[in-house]
Amino acid sequence: MDKFKANVRANLEKRDMEALKDTVIQADNVEIISTLHDLPAEEKGILFRLLPKERALHIFEQLESNTQQQLIRSFTEDKVIEVFAEMAPDDRVRLLDELPAKVTKNLIASLDQEERQATALLMGYEEETAGRLMTPEYVTVKKEMKVSAALEAVRLTAAEKETIYIIYVTDASRKLEGVLSLRELVMADPEEIIGNVMHQKVAKVSTDTDQEEAARLLQSLDFLALPVVDKENRIVGIMTFDDAMDIIEEETTEDIFDKAGLADLTDRESNRSERLVNGTLIEIWKVRLPFLVITMVGGLLAGVVIDSFEEALEAIAAVAIFIPVIMDMGGNAGTQSSTIFARGLILGHVDTSKFMKHLGKETLVGLSMGVLVGIATGIIASTWQGIPELGIAVGVALALTMTLATALGFFIPYVLFKLGIDQAAGADPIITTIKDISGLVIYFVLVTQLLGYLM
Repeated sequence: MDKFKANVRANLEKRDMEALKDTVIQADNVEIISTLHDLPAEEKGILFRLLPKERALHIFEQLESNTQQQLIRSFTEDKVIEVFAEMAPDDRVRLLDELPAKVTKNLIASLDQEERQATALLMGYEEETAGRLMTPEYVTVKKEMKVSAALEAVRLTAAEKETIYIIYVTDASRKLEGVLSLRELVMADPEEIIGNVMHQKVAKVSTDTDQEEAARLLQSLDFLALPVVDKENRIVGIMTFDDAMDIIEEETTEDIFDKAGLADLTDRESNRSERLVNGTLIEIWKVRLPFLVITMVGGLLAGVVIDSFEEALEAIAAVAIFIPVIMDMGGNAGTQSSTIFARGLILGHVDTSKFMKHLGKETLVGLSMGVLVGIATGIIASTWQGIPELGIAVGVALALTMTLATALGFFIPYVLFKLGIDQAAGADPIITTIKDISGLVIYFVLVTQLLGYLM
């Protein structure tokens, strides 16, 4: 993927469109989507226009909302209308939700009557409901049909539908009566009646079901799609698995931030990430340099600690051998914990309202790992240097330092998160600074107390 991005950038710089087109055509969709996300806004449009029409539409529907909007702004009016008209109704509505009202109105007016009705139908439902998320492109057959007639009906409409692998059975008034798979339909006796081969028990959601609830139901059932019905049990659309996964990811992040009382944090974190990756040098300095200065000051303070125990180092040279392992193991433990916290927060595994419970468990984990590593390292130090007291000092210092580091790995990111400070740039420098100073103090105090008679 890195090679593809490098080739794209090189061809864009040279404005070699033929070479760029050849590069793009040979790439897979994942490479193109990732590259479109990273390119400056004006170059996104250049790359996108080189894609064949059908592939371009498929890729456009997979892009994040902000990238879609950047592309829309780079298109001519005709190109915008062309892409918009070809989108699936549910994807079209999700894009419209992000666009200004005036643009939305003009785009809807550009659709033909059938597509305009399909889009208006979805937009008529409340936001963040299954009705707003569903697609009206599904396959139905009547329960009184013969299997052979149903197969022919599926064949005639398949090209227009989002999925044909799940077939819903309705009565004359479109009320949902049953469901069967395409495989079951193909395998059935052509002369059999659909009502006799369908499954009568159908998992479904209503149009006003919360989108997250509907998405999680679809995920738990492991279906390709889930029917959406109105109050009269008439099928009006389906929720597909890919849309459900997008919603679960979005809702999980929003729920986490809402629990913390920071409902707007999603946009803020996205903006920070964008600034750190694609911002100017000055913008990046403003975020990252303050925390590096903290680390520098911490390093100097660690030097002061070492200088304070200079006599111990001069008396027993072996003491210095184990300083790196104590600092490194503490750093590794702290980094593990901060990474686990960040991932758990995003995925919803860390509930900020129960933070003390999470912190207590992580501290216990750090203590258990610290004791195991401390015992092993203490034995090695004692055997290696022939000084049992030094082994004890090393082992206890490791156990305490790793315990402290794991606790800090959860606590510091949490504090930064609550204060609205960028934890991605700030957590590790602060953890490292506190851990280094405290780890050295613990180690030298133990050395002084246990080996004082040798100094």
